[in-house]
Amino acid sequence: MGEINEALIRRIVLEVEKKLEEEEGLIPVGVSNRHVHLSEEDLYNLFGYGYELTKFKDLSQPGQFASKETVTIKGPKGKFENVRILGPVRNNTQVEISISDSFKLGIKTPVKESGDIENTPGIIIEGPNGSIEKDKGVIVALRHIHMPEDYAKKRGFKNGEMVTVLSEGIRKTAFYNVLVRVSNKYSLEMHIDIDEANSSGLKNGDKVKVVRK
Repeated sequence: MGEINEALIRRIVLEVEKKLEEEEGLIPVGVSNRHVHLSEEDLYNLFGYGYELTKFKDLSQPGQFASKETVTIKGPKGKFENVRILGPVRNNTQVEISISDSFKLGIKTPVKESGDIENTPGIIIEGPNGSIEKDKGVIVALRHIHMPEDYAKKRGFKNGEMVTVLSEGIRKTAFYNVLVRVSNKYSLEMHIDIDEANSSGLKNGDKVKVVRK
């Protein structure tokens, strides 16, 4: 009974803390390292026809997961091995890297909203069953906030608007041009890449505050 009560108390405390943070306008941070999203066709080309990704762990966004499978990505100057594939499969293959990664690969990579792969560089992706050469699909993901509809409506945020986000700490930072993406499929979280996290001293789970310009 004591263990049950303790678990219930912990859950209540966490829920209260989350509510207070939301009331204060605080949003948790998710730091994104380099990763790959594959189309079904490209998954088959790399791992074999009919292959299905194996879930390694769930991610913060509902239905999204990190798979056990990894690939090698190669550019004109360098490569990265053991790059994690995120599931489920998508309509189009997309490789998300940081600006620092682009230097090692030897490609000039634009900052883009996830899903927008037009006018982006290509890359070679190697898997255990073969390799593919994509003529586009590599981006540095535009920093953004995944926001549930009820949260956005309550606070007056609109899908596609740009906001400013402030972080505290020894490397206190103002992030400008943060894209708001609103959907009931989302869990509240701001996504930044590893370069942005390192420069601002942020890590997964840290809280930041959204302000309007």
